[in-house]
Amino acid sequence: MEEVLCNVELVKENNDFVVKIQSDLGGIREYKSSQFEEVLEQLVQDLQEEFETF
Repeated sequence: MEEVLCNVELVKENNDFVVKIQSDLGGIREYKSSQFEEVLEQLVQDLQEEFETF
């Protein structure tokens, strides 16, 4: 049986990459950076912290 843990949206707006995360535990949050790697690092760190405490 599948259970959705979070929804992740990754878009490019002009010169910025934007990640939007929504989960039951952390709610809705958004990260923005002109560097793709930086946005991915923020995403991974946030989700690791959230699900380690879960």
